Amino acid sequence: MKPSTLLSILIACFAISPALALAEVTKPNIVFILADDLGIGNVGCYGSDQFKTPNIDALAASGVRFTKSFTASLCGPSRALIMSGRYAFRTGATNQDACRVLPMQELRLARIFKDAGYATSAIGKWGQLPGEPSEAGFDDVLRFKGSGVYWNSKPEKPIQYTIQGKEKTLGKTQYMPDLMHEHAVKFIRQHQSEPFFLYYSLSHVHGDIQPTPDSDPNSKDLFGDNVAYMDKLVGKLVRDIEAMNLRERTLIVFMGDNGSANTSNARSTIGGRNVSGMKGTMLEGGGLVPLIVNWRGTAPNGKLSDELIDSTDFLPTFAELIGTSLPKDTTFDGHSFAPQLQGLEGSPREWVFNQLARMWYVRDADFKLTQDGQLYDMSDAPFSERTVGSGEESDQALASRSKLATVLAKLNPAGGILDQGDGTGRHANRNKSKSE
Repeated sequence: MKPSTLLSILIACFAISPALALAEVTKPNIVFILADDLGIGNVGCYGSDQFKTPNIDALAASGVRFTKSFTASLCGPSRALIMSGRYAFRTGATNQDACRVLPMQELRLARIFKDAGYATSAIGKWGQLPGEPSEAGFDDVLRFKGSGVYWNSKPEKPIQYTIQGKEKTLGKTQYMPDLMHEHAVKFIRQHQSEPFFLYYSLSHVHGDIQPTPDSDPNSKDLFGDNVAYMDKLVGKLVRDIEAMNLRERTLIVFMGDNGSANTSNARSTIGGRNVSGMKGTMLEGGGLVPLIVNWRGTAPNGKLSDELIDSTDFLPTFAELIGTSLPKDTTFDGHSFAPQLQGLEGSPREWVFNQLARMWYVRDADFKLTQDGQLYDMSDAPFSERTVGSGEESDQALASRSKLATVLAKLNPAGGILDQGDGTGRHANRNKSKSE
């Protein structure tokens, strides 16, 4: 009997959810690819004018591309949301430095997979989170320190990385993204007969940008070279998964961890227009990121979704897909979109919440409301966001203000763990660090 036939029987005869029925038939492998500093203006299928990403575009063409996926606008707070399924005012992950001292129990993502019998691997960037990946539930680990690790180009400061806790030095001719890819394929091959979860946190395209193995010696566009090489590695990984006959059993997620960085933002245009904001800002382009989900034979083929997603949603979505549950004694903010990944209607979010330091907003499809009560008309997003002044509010704006204000009052971010940093979201206390 085909798995799809058995799935239909389970749903029809036993009145259980499609996601739970799927988990009963077969537990999907999940590969979560997290690109670094890659905004929507850097991805071809999002309309980028300057950058070509044919392999990522191919995932979108045969999967689901989300146009309203939000996360925190800096890498540490963004990763904390993904790992915890909880907003920053609950965990304390309000700035980069604070994320490094989070309680380890907040990092639940790998643990839900281990509890469901999965092999787990963390490859790449980790230093913006506390402890070691092995303490957070990952069996297999290749990690490097910092961000944007490519070549061992400074002999006076050799790049160190660890595999299974053992420290190694990056070789003179080794390219870290290639090393990570090889390790990812090795992990998948070793666990192809059992369910696995791969958290693949890329170097690309965080600065300092360096030539790739494919760069022309006289290249004038190293950033473009890095986008292209990242895309090449995504394509290679997909083909390797396919060669192992795992495509139908493997859900692939591709996501950016925050918006484009300042150094690349001016070039990251869509249809000749710049996105409003960038990495580290509370404007649209700070937290709006590319999100593509591909699951051959299960997820819709070539669907464009404008449903609201925020990165706390991955934890409950994955838990539902693999047939496990989250602790009942903890407040989780994520909203599962597992049904939508199977072509079902589900129950889409009505709003998303975003925070950095003591700045936050709640946003619906048309408006956003900030911590200081400012309402923004988002009808021209992601390119502009217009302040709605007192006395010029339409009936729709008034209704959205009322709804969003109710959401903020219920969340009560000001009553949670308040940021004690310098206000930028980057530092615990920049002035103190300078004085010491």
